[in-house]
Amino acid sequence: MNKKKVVVAVTGASGSIYAKVLFDKLAQLSDQIAAVGVVMSDNAKEVWQFELGNQDYSSYQDFTFYNKNDFNAPFASGSAKYDTMIIVPCSMGTLGRIAHGISNDLISRAADVVLKERRKLIAVVRDTPFSLIHITNMKVVTEAGGIICPANPSFYSLPKTIEEVAGTVISRVLDLAGFEQESYRWNEK
Repeated sequence: MNKKKVVVAVTGASGSIYAKVLFDKLAQLSDQIAAVGVVMSDNAKEVWQFELGNQDYSSYQDFTFYNKNDFNAPFASGSAKYDTMIIVPCSMGTLGRIAHGISNDLISRAADVVLKERRKLIAVVRDTPFSLIHITNMKVVTEAGGIICPANPSFYSLPKTIEEVAGTVISRVLDLAGFEQESYRWNEK
């Protein structure tokens, strides 16, 4: 099995629980991973602290964290061959910059690289409702090869905790990224 190199970007949109559940699940899938590079915006760190009441994002020792302006990060170039980029949660500002090729930080630069290299970009958008500008930007990113995966949880697995609710979205994200994982599957025993 080829191990995956993954970039995870966390923006300042509400929904830090999605990033936390993704981090936890990626840690459990370490046998399928060659590298996890993480970049968090300043707002993402503030929102995490506010919503989750901690700074536990810094406790994931197997991940490499990069400053939002570190253009020397390996995934700032296509030559590093990162397979997938997951933006969770993805703010509409970040999505707009990606849609219009504005690479003014490491998140938007990495997304630009992933799209130009025809690799997998998964944007877990969290805003609601969507304006026409948001919908247009989602269309542009989709036409460029990205996948828009709204943070819309499912409930047919009967989740009991907020982590389980968020997990319904993250399981879909990991499926889209090509990971083998145990997950609830509709109507399977």
